[in-house]
Amino acid sequence: MKHRDQVVIRIATAANAPFSQQITEEMAASAQARGTGIARRTPEYIEEKMGQGKAVIAHTPDGRWVGFCYIETWGHEEFVANSGLIVHPDFRGMGVATAIKRRIFQLSRDKYPHAKIFGLTTGLAVMKINSELGYEPVTYSELTQDDAFWQGCRSCVNYEILQSKGRKNCMCTAMLFDPLQLAEPTEEDAAHFIFH
Repeated sequence: MKHRDQVVIRIATAANAPFSQQITEEMAASAQARGTGIARRTPEYIEEKMGQGKAVIAHTPDGRWVGFCYIETWGHEEFVANSGLIVHPDFRGMGVATAIKRRIFQLSRDKYPHAKIFGLTTGLAVMKINSELGYEPVTYSELTQDDAFWQGCRSCVNYEILQSKGRKNCMCTAMLFDPLQLAEPTEEDAAHFIFH
C-alpha cells in the first residue's frame, strides 16, 4: 500500500519526458472508464508543457509516476486553463489530486497573476477541489472565446453537443477563478507531501 507521504509534487521539467506516453494513455483510459469526454493530448504536447515549466508532476522518491497536470494560456494570457489532471490508479483516494491541483493553481498564479483561471470538468471530485481553491461555476460565455481552445474539444466524444449548442454549454461544468473578484484560498496542511 502506497502512502501519500511517499509522493513528491513539483514543477515538471524536460527530464520528465519519458512519462509522457504513460500520462496520455492514463488520461484516455480514465476518461473511457468514466464514460466521459476528454480533449486528447499527444505525448509530444505533454513533453512541450514539461519543457516550458508549465506542468506539475507527482512521483515517488524512487521515480515512479504518480500524477500530472498542466497549464495552457489563452486570449493573450488573459485566461489560464489548468488541464489534464490525472492520478495513477494505484495512488487515487489519497489526496494526491488535491495536492497537484493546489500546486498547479499556485504555479498559474505565480506565472500569470492577473489571469482568470478556468477549467471544464465532468468530475465531481475536480469540481469540489476547484471550489476549495476559489473557483465558481460560470457560463461558457465567461471563458475564453479563443477558437484554438475550443478546437481542443474536437477529440471529445461530446464535441457535437458543444457545436450544436453554439459553444454555449455542453456536458462539462465551467469553473472560473477571477483574481479581481475572489480571495485566494487559505493554505491547508500539506505536511504529507514534499513540494519543490
